Amino acid sequence: MSNTNPLWKTLLLAVVLLVGAFYALPNLFGSDPAIQISSRGGQLTDADKAKFTQTLEAAGLGEYEIREPADRIMAVFKDSEAQLAAQAALELEFNALQYTLAQSLESASPEWLRKVASPMYLGLDLRGGVHFLMEVDMEDAINSAEERYVSDWKRILRAEKKKGSSVIHRNGVLTARMRDAATRDEMMIEFGKEGQLLEMTARDEGGNFFIDANLTQQAADDEKRTALKQNIVTLRNRINELGVSEPVIQQQGLERIVVQLPGVQDPTRARDILGATATLEYRLVHGNQSVWDNAASGTIPAGTQLFKERDTGRPILLKRDIIVTGDQIKDASSGFDQDSGSPAVFVNLDGEGARKMREVSAENIGNLMAVVYSEKRVSKRIVTGADGVKKEVVEKSTIEEVINSATIRDVLSHRFQTTGLGSEEASNLALLLRAGALKAPVVIIEERTVGASLGADNIRQGFYSALGGLALVICFMIFYYKGFGVIAGLALVTNVVLIIAVLSTLQATLTLPGIAGIVLTTGMAVDANVLIFERIREELRAGSGVQTAISAGYDKAFSTIADANVTTLIAAVVLFSLGTGPIKGFAITLSIGILTSMFTAILGSRVLVNALYGGRRMNTLPI
Repeated sequence: MSNTNPLWKTLLLAVVLLVGAFYALPNLFGSDPAIQISSRGGQLTDADKAKFTQTLEAAGLGEYEIREPADRIMAVFKDSEAQLAAQAALELEFNALQYTLAQSLESASPEWLRKVASPMYLGLDLRGGVHFLMEVDMEDAINSAEERYVSDWKRILRAEKKKGSSVIHRNGVLTARMRDAATRDEMMIEFGKEGQLLEMTARDEGGNFFIDANLTQQAADDEKRTALKQNIVTLRNRINELGVSEPVIQQQGLERIVVQLPGVQDPTRARDILGATATLEYRLVHGNQSVWDNAASGTIPAGTQLFKERDTGRPILLKRDIIVTGDQIKDASSGFDQDSGSPAVFVNLDGEGARKMREVSAENIGNLMAVVYSEKRVSKRIVTGADGVKKEVVEKSTIEEVINSATIRDVLSHRFQTTGLGSEEASNLALLLRAGALKAPVVIIEERTVGASLGADNIRQGFYSALGGLALVICFMIFYYKGFGVIAGLALVTNVVLIIAVLSTLQATLTLPGIAGIVLTTGMAVDANVLIFERIREELRAGSGVQTAISAGYDKAFSTIADANVTTLIAAVVLFSLGTGPIKGFAITLSIGILTSMFTAILGSRVLVNALYGGRRMNTLPI
């Protein structure tokens, strides 16, 4: 038995090592702080790029590198002080309504390497940033779902000509009032055709006949799941608009969402954008100033709703029918009105919204149309009850105010502008409209800021821990297994390089638990070598020849190694499927480490052993 290497094994190992080392290489260069700018309205112009460079030169920031990835331009600095100084200078020159400035960390590797390979992303605990734990207001989600049936029931009552009937949604119950029991029974059947997801009950009170309805338990659970999923999508869109790289947005439990924004040190704007539920509604104005004043004193005509103008505080009466809502806005950008120079939000409607706006505006040329700014707010605070016990109270409020009203001069269609907002408010509202509305309000119940210096300490400590553990294991293997211990050490180093290469290729986010997974994998990898080497020792003690012992050691230990690693891999898969956040990161790193350790411990080390000792007449081995 010669134990020689087939050519394909040698070539495979060489290719894997070279490719792995190449894709792991960017991580050696680390990252440098950068400031980047992009246009809210589309592509940056050549004039924008020239202004960016000139501003940095005028600020005298020392050495920096200009890079121009797609849709943006950035400057990469050697330290964070220059980064902050650059941001301050750029904020004076570039209007926040038209441009987005964002801090980031960029790879410090050479340009030729950046084109084909990227380093691993660093998680919040390694890079610093902001952590939010958000709770979705599921009660509001269910109420909103039930309120959608109000207009349907009213339409059915009008179609059936049931005069004297009314429909309201109050205190979490959808209620229809009828004049007699026969009408109520008839309408229960009609309502049931439209609302199979509703559970309806009949009620008599004070000579009136009522139908009370709520979503069925199954429908309510579906609505909660939908609200959670849609909020995650919306939050991800909003974070993309903020320009944050490598964010983490994950579900936690049935009602909570975890949002981690690495690299963000000022949580104020992020908090305002993530939790905001602001949107716009376009409605026709009813009557004139005298009618509005009468309405303010208590006489509100049917089919109307009283609001106040933001700037003047005067009452204004609007029709209840909404022409277009924020849900029908497919794109929005902020800028300035050409005539007045005031901040404006430019909106593009989808097909249905444009059709309705065109029809309504064509029928109401010369009439007033108002824009209603609507925002829901949810907050929590601790109050002390009459019994002296402190408890958490959820407070909900809705802000609705008319920000603009103007005469319809021409037929409107898919694109127009809205004024009446402040500069920052216009910018934020345009962002919210582009990203979409939250299905239900969210309240931030936990907020943590991790400093960049703490992240750097974590990186340093994690690196030293992994390096120290690897060095101790290699030293022990060399002491105990001599020459074969050196081979095991090379296999361990190769294993770590391959893990880093795979994580970098997948653009995975490395966290402290991920580093723990790498350290644990080091122990798993050396365990395979221990099994092989001990088996070789047993064969030698039993009187087998050197070549027979090597072959038997690898062949007979394979099943034991496979069993152990498959068992650990199953545990890692369970951790990934059931865990969240850091647990998933640990499971991913561990899974990759198991697969690479199987390759290096079995194929890699055997190729080395065969190259050094195979095909030779030897009486003993350095093991």
